[in-house]
Amino acid sequence: MTGRPVSVRAQSLGKTPILRFFTSSTWAKRFGEEGICDFTIGNPHDMPSPAFVETLQRWVPPRNKHWYAYKTNENESREVVARSLQKWRGIAFQAEDIFLTNGAIAALMVVLNAVLDPGDEVIFISPPWPQYEGMIANAGGVPVRVHADRETFDLNMVALSEAISFKTRAVIINSPHNPSGKIYPPETLTALAQVLDETSRRNERTVYIISDEAYSRIVFDGRYYYSPIAFYSASFLVYTYGKVLLTPGQRIGYVAVPPDMPDREVVKAALLPVQMFSGWAFPNALLQHALGDLEKIAIDIDDLQSKRDLIIEALSGMGYEMIVPEGTFYVLVRSPWADDEAFIELLAEHNVFCLPGSVMELPGYFRICLTAGHETIRRSLEGFEKALAMASDESSRLLGKHIS
Repeated sequence: MTGRPVSVRAQSLGKTPILRFFTSSTWAKRFGEEGICDFTIGNPHDMPSPAFVETLQRWVPPRNKHWYAYKTNENESREVVARSLQKWRGIAFQAEDIFLTNGAIAALMVVLNAVLDPGDEVIFISPPWPQYEGMIANAGGVPVRVHADRETFDLNMVALSEAISFKTRAVIINSPHNPSGKIYPPETLTALAQVLDETSRRNERTVYIISDEAYSRIVFDGRYYYSPIAFYSASFLVYTYGKVLLTPGQRIGYVAVPPDMPDREVVKAALLPVQMFSGWAFPNALLQHALGDLEKIAIDIDDLQSKRDLIIEALSGMGYEMIVPEGTFYVLVRSPWADDEAFIELLAEHNVFCLPGSVMELPGYFRICLTAGHETIRRSLEGFEKALAMASDESSRLLGKHIS
């Protein structure tokens, strides 16, 4: 036989750093092993919240013959989200503005497929959530990388402005930002809105913000979360409940279209068919039935902040340099070696597993996930300290060898 058995796009996606890490890293080979300290991804390390389990159990018994029939954007679930956003964001969302999805990943794909034509450019901010680039390409778009300010992790508005072209269709914004935990301030969002307003007028078509707000309910130190939708009307709000409930395997989220979105009815009309033909991108029946109760539940943010503070105090005392997150459940740490993947392997020798920064286009760093428990954090400290000492000894040895 001749020709390719699969698409070039699929082959390209199969070579991404995040996929390699998830399939062939030391962590992948030792995942779930007893006694390791796993800080790689946002999986729960304790039993689920009793409130979450009780909520699902309450909604399992069928109340009519259609209880477990096909579900799309069910009116009761849309009303729950609209009321929540009205109270939380102070914006007059209506039920018909809400498009329910099986998590934020599906929501992102629905939006991308709804607004992109082949060749349209989508700007994303680096360091990014590792799947943005592949998702843009998979939707037929052209990913355009813009580096954040590496000191503050705020948007670099000069670099972003220079990256905009007549082909720009959207900018993906993730705040609080994974992996840095940065919350973009009003000044940044105002400047971004001004640039995109000018670009939309110049290009004679709307440039959208796709606002990935997965961590918007996980903020620390009493901070206020500023959403791009309050600054720029042509913004899609993308949300998932998987973070605030710490139930990433029970997937429910949504796309919300603001009331003042340009061409709002045309945009909304495009979302439903994309949901249907994107692998049925709707949440399952049980999660939709339970959403009114799930909306009231959240993980303990104060406890999460105490874990952040424990990690930062302990590791900074050892000599590590860190970015103090304003939100999310991650801490970004500078690797003592420029080769962060090599240092991750050194940590693994001490049964401590973190995500290398190279996976997130941030070589020289690694990320700690705070969903691990207090006991795991305390147990890991010896490994962090020993790895740092070994790294320092090796660096000193190599420096001495180089000098001699």
